[in-house]
Amino acid sequence: MAQTMRPNTAANNGLFATDGKSHPLQDTLLAVTLVLGILAFITGLLFHGLHLLSSWAGLMGILTGAYGQWISVTTRERFGLILGLGASAIGFFLGMAHGGLFGGLFG
Repeated sequence: MAQTMRPNTAANNGLFATDGKSHPLQDTLLAVTLVLGILAFITGLLFHGLHLLSSWAGLMGILTGAYGQWISVTTRERFGLILGLGASAIGFFLGMAHGGLFGGLFG
Protein backbone atom coordinates (compact mmCIF):
# COMPACT_ATOMS: atom_id res chain seq x y z
CA MET A 1 0.00 0.00 0.00
CA ALA A 2 3.00 2.30 -0.10
CA GLN A 3 2.18 3.39 -3.62
CA THR A 4 -1.02 5.06 -2.44
CA MET A 5 0.96 7.37 -0.16
CA ARG A 6 3.32 8.75 -2.81
CA PRO A 7 2.62 12.33 -3.92
CA ASN A 8 1.73 12.92 -7.54
CA THR A 9 4.65 15.08 -8.66
CA ALA A 10 3.98 14.53 -12.37
CA ALA A 11 0.86 16.68 -12.27
CA ASN A 12 2.93 19.72 -11.34
CA ASN A 13 5.62 19.34 -14.03
CA GLY A 14 3.62 19.27 -17.22
CA LEU A 15 1.65 16.87 -19.33
CA PHE A 16 4.50 14.87 -20.82
CA ALA A 17 6.83 14.62 -17.82
CA THR A 18 5.47 11.56 -16.03
CA ASP A 19 8.75 11.00 -14.19
CA GLY A 20 8.67 14.41 -12.52
CA LYS A 21 11.49 15.90 -14.62
CA SER A 22 11.38 18.27 -17.56
CA HIS A 23 12.43 17.03 -20.99
CA PRO A 24 12.58 20.05 -23.30
CA LEU A 25 14.33 18.32 -26.22
CA GLN A 26 11.98 15.35 -26.20
CA ASP A 27 8.92 17.60 -25.91
CA THR A 28 10.16 19.75 -28.80
CA LEU A 29 10.72 16.68 -30.98
CA LEU A 30 7.26 15.46 -30.06
CA ALA A 31 5.65 18.76 -31.05
CA VAL A 32 7.62 18.99 -34.32
CA THR A 33 6.77 15.39 -35.22
CA LEU A 34 3.07 15.92 -34.54
CA VAL A 35 2.94 19.16 -36.57
CA LEU A 36 4.82 17.63 -39.50
CA GLY A 37 2.67 14.51 -39.32
CA ILE A 38 -0.58 16.45 -39.38
CA LEU A 39 0.71 18.65 -42.21
CA ALA A 40 1.85 15.67 -44.28
CA PHE A 41 -1.34 13.71 -43.64
CA ILE A 42 -3.73 16.55 -44.51
CA THR A 43 -1.85 17.68 -47.62
CA GLY A 44 -1.32 14.13 -48.81
CA LEU A 45 -4.94 13.15 -48.31
CA LEU A 46 -6.78 16.23 -49.53
CA PHE A 47 -4.44 18.14 -51.87
CA HIS A 48 -2.85 15.93 -54.51
CA GLY A 49 -1.06 18.88 -56.11
CA LEU A 50 0.90 19.48 -52.91
CA HIS A 51 2.77 16.19 -53.16
CA LEU A 52 6.11 17.94 -52.69
CA LEU A 53 4.98 19.41 -49.38
CA SER A 54 3.39 16.20 -48.14
CA SER A 55 6.30 13.96 -49.10
CA TRP A 56 8.99 16.24 -47.65
CA ALA A 57 7.00 16.99 -44.48
CA GLY A 58 6.35 13.28 -44.07
CA LEU A 59 10.01 12.43 -44.52
CA MET A 60 11.09 15.08 -42.00
CA GLY A 61 8.40 13.90 -39.58
CA ILE A 62 9.62 10.32 -39.88
CA LEU A 63 13.21 11.38 -39.17
CA THR A 64 12.36 13.63 -36.20
CA GLY A 65 9.99 11.02 -34.81
CA ALA A 66 12.58 8.26 -35.10
CA TYR A 67 15.16 10.35 -33.27
CA GLY A 68 12.57 11.31 -30.68
CA GLN A 69 11.77 7.64 -30.11
CA TRP A 70 15.44 6.90 -29.69
CA ILE A 71 15.92 9.50 -26.93
CA SER A 72 12.42 9.47 -25.40
CA VAL A 73 12.13 8.92 -21.67
CA THR A 74 8.44 8.59 -20.79
CA THR A 75 5.55 6.57 -22.13
CA ARG A 76 3.52 9.69 -22.91
CA GLU A 77 6.31 11.00 -25.14
CA ARG A 78 6.50 7.70 -26.96
CA PHE A 79 2.73 7.59 -27.43
CA GLY A 80 2.63 11.04 -29.03
CA LEU A 81 5.67 10.26 -31.16
CA ILE A 82 4.01 7.10 -32.49
CA LEU A 83 0.93 9.12 -33.48
CA GLY A 84 3.12 11.68 -35.25
CA LEU A 85 5.19 8.96 -36.93
CA GLY A 86 2.08 7.22 -38.22
CA ALA A 87 0.62 10.42 -39.65
CA SER A 88 4.00 11.35 -41.16
CA ALA A 89 4.39 7.94 -42.77
CA ILE A 90 0.90 7.99 -44.28
CA GLY A 91 1.42 11.53 -45.57
CA PHE A 92 4.83 10.57 -46.94
CA PHE A 93 3.46 7.55 -48.79
CA LEU A 94 0.52 9.52 -50.18
CA GLY A 95 2.91 12.24 -51.35
CA MET A 96 5.11 9.63 -53.00
CA ALA A 97 2.09 8.12 -54.73
CA HIS A 98 1.02 11.50 -56.10
CA GLY A 99 4.39 12.54 -57.50
CA GLY A 100 7.17 12.00 -55.03
CA LEU A 101 9.91 14.12 -53.55
CA PHE A 102 11.05 15.62 -56.85
CA GLY A 103 8.06 14.94 -59.12
CA GLY A 104 7.90 17.48 -61.92
CA LEU A 105 11.02 19.37 -60.90
CA PHE A 106 13.55 17.36 -62.88
CA GLY A 107 13.06 15.94 -66.32
